[in-house]
Amino acid sequence: MVQRVTELDPSRKNLKDHLLTHAVRTGDFVLKSGRKSNWFIDGKQTACHPEGIKLVADIILSEIEGIDAMGGLTMGADPVAYGVAAIAADRGQPLRSFSIRKEAKDHGVEGRIAGALYKGDRVAIMEDVVTRGVSPLEAAEVVRAFGAEPVMIIAIVDRGGTCEAMAKQAELTFFPLLTAPDLGFEYEGP
Repeated sequence: MVQRVTELDPSRKNLKDHLLTHAVRTGDFVLKSGRKSNWFIDGKQTACHPEGIKLVADIILSEIEGIDAMGGLTMGADPVAYGVAAIAADRGQPLRSFSIRKEAKDHGVEGRIAGALYKGDRVAIMEDVVTRGVSPLEAAEVVRAFGAEPVMIIAIVDRGGTCEAMAKQAELTFFPLLTAPDLGFEYEGP
């Protein structure tokens, strides 16, 4: 589990405030897994918001290095990877981005990969929100099969508390910008 100090640093505090204002909803929800929850988070409401993606990029770009490209399964990864890569370019940090299609195509870069991913790249697998961690691990396998090297999973929010152990088992670093407890909720679990 990710260790957090009681107080969030100012960047994470600002991101938390943005998420709570724009992305988090409370009520009665049925999750994709079929489980019920009293809260839901639509990370794209922050990742697709100009102020939100700047907050996300500030944290990611200040804490990662040695990454050539970022991307993951479409749709959860797309706004995060594209937005962070664009902001990185403006800051003189060259990062490429890519998407992984749900199914292979017979054109484009190769199979399920769409975008600027090259063989041998060191890759950050991106996701807006992870609950169980299945999607970013699937993305990592596609990246490996392509010939690039996934080295970490980055999520705006770790909702479930299980992705870190799964990532470690797959020899990947897990880097959530915030966790469910940071937002005032309990982990949803597997």
